[in-house]
Formats: sequence, structure tokens, C-alpha cells
Amino acid sequence: YKNMDTKEDPGAGKWEVFEKMLTEKTVSKVKITEVVKGGCIAFLEEVRAFIPASQLSTQYVENLDEFLGKSLEVVVITAEPAKKKLVLSHREIEKAEAKKERQAKFDNVKVGDVLEGKVDSIKDYGAFIDLGDGISGLLHVSQISNQRVKNPAAVLKEGETVKVKVTGIKDGKISLSKKVLEENVESKDPSKGFKYVEKGVASTSLAGLLKDIKLD
Repeated sequence: YKNMDTKEDPGAGKWEVFEKMLTEKTVSKVKITEVVKGGCIAFLEEVRAFIPASQLSTQYVENLDEFLGKSLEVVVITAEPAKKKLVLSHREIEKAEAKKERQAKFDNVKVGDVLEGKVDSIKDYGAFIDLGDGISGLLHVSQISNQRVKNPAAVLKEGETVKVKVTGIKDGKISLSKKVLEENVESKDPSKGFKYVEKGVASTSLAGLLKDIKLD
């Protein structure tokens, strides 16, 4: 996009500033003054600038007219003084904010947390679980169940809700286990590992049980 002004260039002496803003990703606020083909027009430091439709939002923009008269925070993504080409982006602001929010939510996840998530994708080596807020973790095939699992797709389905425990966080990656929760349930189940008798005596052996049985 080129600045079409034929009078004295209002950007004279400002292009160095724009280039610095580009390098430092400086956030500025502008007002949309015009809607044109493929985007919108705004003025930064009195210099006409173009915001492509693709740079207005991280979401698909169907009606550009909705932005007319709106004020947006933007960063410079192109500054070419020779071509008098100044391009701005609001999408980059949204992306940075979303990344910051995801990082904050990621930082809140701790080893030992028990979370609910949805199976996002299934691989031969396990499944990626969507924990919400743009955060996901890997449920390795060895951590799916106490039963031996050869094919994760045989026991899990995409979109299925599962309860998992965070077992590790390293290099921005979250390791999950469903198996450990099954083990916890089994360890609390009184029917696992020993027997109860009416006298309240517990025994793991058949001989112990027979002692408590009175024969007629």
C-alpha cells in the first residue's frame, strides 16, 4: 500500500521513528477512518497507514464496515520510506495477549494436579489431551491404563472427556497419566488385596479365612 498524498509529505522525518517502532514492536492507538478494498485506513503520527483485513483480528473478519470509526491498538509491521508504505496490525497485539494469557495459565498447572480434558488427537505413542485455555499435554501410551495398551485408538476416542493427573512439566511440555488414577482407585478399594469377614478380621490367606468360619 502506498501513501498517495501529492502535497508535502506529512511523514517526512518520521520514517526513522516508524522503523524504530517496527523494531521495538511499539504499541500505538489509531482510529479507523476509512474502509477500502482489502482492509482499512488509519493515521499514525498523521501519516496514512493501511491495516489489511487479515491484520485486523485473529478471527476471520467478514464485514470491514464494523471497524469504521473504531480505535485499535496496533503495531507497525511494514515501514518502507522509499515506497511510503506503512502497514499496521492489530492481529499481532491479539496474538501477543493470547500468548501471555496461555503462559499465565500454563504456569498455574502444577505436578500432581488432577484435571479433566478432551482427547484432541491420537498417535501411535499416545494421545494429546486438550486441558482448555490453549493448553495441552501428552498422555503416553504407557500411562493410559493399568491394562497393556498397544493401540491408543482402541481405548480412546477423539473428543472423549478423560480425567488425568499431571506427572511432569518440562521444557514447556506437560506429561499426563490416566493409569496412576486407576491405581489410586484400586488401592482404596477394600475388595482389592484382602478379604473382609463379619468378625472384622482381614486376611490375605485362605487359612486365615477358614479360622473364622464356624462349621455346624
